[in-house]
Amino acid sequence: MAAPREQQRVFGEVADAYDDVRPGYPAGILDLIIAYTGRAPRAVVESGAGTGKGTVLLRGLGVPLTCVEPDPAMAALLARRFNGDDLVSVVVGRFEDWSPPPGGVDLLASAQAWHWVDHTRRTRLAAEALRPGGVLAVFGHDFGFADAGLRAEMDAVYLELAPEIADQPGRPVHTRHPGVFHSDELRGSPWFTDVEEQRIVTVVPYDTARYLTLLSTFSPHRMLPEQQRSRLHRALADLVDAHGGVVEQKLTTRLWLARRL
Repeated sequence: MAAPREQQRVFGEVADAYDDVRPGYPAGILDLIIAYTGRAPRAVVESGAGTGKGTVLLRGLGVPLTCVEPDPAMAALLARRFNGDDLVSVVVGRFEDWSPPPGGVDLLASAQAWHWVDHTRRTRLAAEALRPGGVLAVFGHDFGFADAGLRAEMDAVYLELAPEIADQPGRPVHTRHPGVFHSDELRGSPWFTDVEEQRIVTVVPYDTARYLTLLSTFSPHRMLPEQQRSRLHRALADLVDAHGGVVEQKLTTRLWLARRL
């Protein structure tokens, strides 16, 4: 009997598609991190590096970068991407099980992955990974729609064919596109201070086929039974085609910054 699939481990099933269609991060995010830290970090750790969407940005710091990624397929693609790069090292495993170097690092970052770290321990683990004065930088995309009318029609399709992952009033999290980390746990933490939130908004167009591929990389979609997912995606494809064959994704890239006391 096959072991049950874990929602946080389904991304490796579509690692290549994930790397192809998931959007990267605007350079402005790195500028905001540098401005907050006040100086260049000497070493960086990235939690949940995936295929390297955030890693590409962090590599711009030009300092040693340790990427911790629990999914072997994602980690393998990440290692291939940075093969021969002496500044980037890949550790296959969970951040919860990773041992930071003595004295900690200057910067701990996580791109679209911090919500997968055990929420009962992650703030303490982040503090243990950082030197005093070190910085935690959590960032990720909130996927929205430039066309409110298309969004409303999509919501109706989800409610009909996949209500368990539909965005509905009263639900605290957008389950269609998993929400990024929220900073309430950092405010008032005994380990962190100077909590800031920044955001950058961009619009990224996806044609019908590419949009369906994007949806196939989101864990709520991957957890649907295959037949149900196929019906949902066919209906969404028809809807997008009827709107000209392009979905303009409005990406709100949020960045949370906090300093280790």
